[in-house]
Amino acid sequence: MAKSRKVIVTAAVTGGIHTPSMTPYLPCGIDAIADAAVQAAEAGASIVHIHAREENGKPTSDLEVMGEILRKIKARSDVIIGVTTGGAIGMSVEERLAAIPLYKPEMASFNGGTMNFNLAELANTIDTPKYDWEIPFLKNTATVVFKNTFEDMEKIISIMNEAGTVPEYEIFDFGQINNILYLYKKGLLRKPLYFQFVPGVLGGIPLNPQNLMYFVNQLKADFGDDALFSVVAAGRRMYRYEAMSAILGGNVRVGLEDSIYYSPNGELASSNAQQVEKIIDILKKLDFEIASPDEAREILHTKGKDKVNF
Repeated sequence: MAKSRKVIVTAAVTGGIHTPSMTPYLPCGIDAIADAAVQAAEAGASIVHIHAREENGKPTSDLEVMGEILRKIKARSDVIIGVTTGGAIGMSVEERLAAIPLYKPEMASFNGGTMNFNLAELANTIDTPKYDWEIPFLKNTATVVFKNTFEDMEKIISIMNEAGTVPEYEIFDFGQINNILYLYKKGLLRKPLYFQFVPGVLGGIPLNPQNLMYFVNQLKADFGDDALFSVVAAGRRMYRYEAMSAILGGNVRVGLEDSIYYSPNGELASSNAQQVEKIIDILKKLDFEIASPDEAREILHTKGKDKVNF
């Protein structure tokens, strides 16, 4: 009998997009982010994806803040810890990348190219900001470009390879698959390749079933069996697209980085763990099995938590 495929569940617990005024449940500060990651793992997440924030919720590239978060999670959980190299809009490539050679995590995000990443409209959802940094931060995203040139990407992949860190290729638009294919053909990438499709960002492709199908079909045409994929479906209708990803042979990602909602009617998620529990319940009802952290390590060929530098 063929071995059944297990679905990897990632929880992106805080991100660098939403702000504290949008939801009181957004983890901010070292302890809250670490607690959220551990709780998501206890709820069944195979991977946690980590950004750093100050106590007031402002995204930060402070390496000691990131290091404390990573150490606290590792001390309490066997979950795979993935570190952002996306950071927050406005951070330099050097700021976004610095944690990788220092902490040598098992996984890290790898954005598939330079792009616009406009969050400015989110400022209009805030009547009275809790902190004075929130509105300027969001509006500023309409004026800057998220930079990841081909030179940047080659530098980043070299540093990740040296650190033994598995990249998670975040794909926001159709052309970014071709960007990764270019690096692959140059012999710079190690197999298996793990793609995270991120439709729905203003500056990338819209979120709809047709675009998700294109992503999956193009990936198979370009990479065949050398690539695995997952889907980020931001917003209130996250779960239906996560289910679609699993049905198409992929994996799933939830978390308050991607959606602050629990249901399409606008009910806020009270935690990352609540979202993890919901998507796992949906997947099990669709007859999918969930990968444990160690099973995810085997699938993705990560090096193990004992080989990180934190």
